[in-house]
Amino acid sequence: MKSDRAVPTILALAAAIFFTFAGLTTAKAEVLNLKFAHFGEETHPSNLAAKQFAAKVLERTNGQVKITIYPNNVLGSPNEQAEQVRLGAIDIALCTQGQLDKYVKAFSVVMLPFIYDDYDHVHRVLDGPSRDWFNPLAEKEGFVMLSNWEWGFRNMTNNVRPVLKPEDAKGLKIRTPPEIQLQVTMEAMGAIVTKIAFPEVYMALAQKVVDGQENPVAVIYHNKFYEVQKHMSLTRHIYNNMIQEVSKKTWAKLTPEQQTIFREESKSAGDYMRKLIMSQEESDLAKMEKDGMKIARPNLAPFRAAMGPAYEKIGKYSGEENVKRFMKYVEDARKK
Repeated sequence: MKSDRAVPTILALAAAIFFTFAGLTTAKAEVLNLKFAHFGEETHPSNLAAKQFAAKVLERTNGQVKITIYPNNVLGSPNEQAEQVRLGAIDIALCTQGQLDKYVKAFSVVMLPFIYDDYDHVHRVLDGPSRDWFNPLAEKEGFVMLSNWEWGFRNMTNNVRPVLKPEDAKGLKIRTPPEIQLQVTMEAMGAIVTKIAFPEVYMALAQKVVDGQENPVAVIYHNKFYEVQKHMSLTRHIYNNMIQEVSKKTWAKLTPEQQTIFREESKSAGDYMRKLIMSQEESDLAKMEKDGMKIARPNLAPFRAAMGPAYEKIGKYSGEENVKRFMKYVEDARKK
């Protein structure tokens, strides 16, 4: 009898063990599938860095976090991507300050014209104490900032004439994104600003709807704007960078260990992108010059001197206190 009574107990224990392990297997099999959107071309360093990030996250989470990348504005314009990240419809994105300042005005001060000496200077500014200011502001709006990636110093191109001094830009119809810093900078030089969606820029240039546009060297090269533009002037008028961020709603789904992996691999991918952008800039220029584009390297002092109206308008948009605070970070980084 004792043996008979033991049989149901053993069966019950076996069943419990089976269902426990079945549950663990099911949990282990669950994969978090995430969407990663950005606006860089597939060949652009931003997409190469995004691929590195996704591959390393997949490897280090043992396949538990799978990231699908949507480059080249596939999931919407840059502003639309930012809004979808805030709402949780897109999990990860690369936004510039031009998108983020629609939610947090303080971000707009990063794009003040002609305030940085070089890449090293701007990296010290953005990787330094300014992050402790920006990151909590972004998180309140639904963005968890991971790390600074790259985009670059912006330069002018056009089909009319070389721009060697601010007056040379007068009357040129220049396309800019819908970002006040870029618009007022071009206007301070006397250009006529036209807003055209980025996917339409190449055709707008080819059909002479506008005379020119402004973007970093890598964007001009990888989007082949040199095919439909005669002149480039290395004005380096404004710097902005891609910032990798995760939707706050998605961040809450990650384990603490996965969050650490995201931060570490984001930093690694961002460093990789920075190296690509900086190391390839001169070779990209040489290739475009070989294909017939005329490259000018003007003295930037007169351009900087013409920026009074732009500083005033950006200051009103950003808030004077935000400008003052950020410029202290800029000057402190310059002393190092």
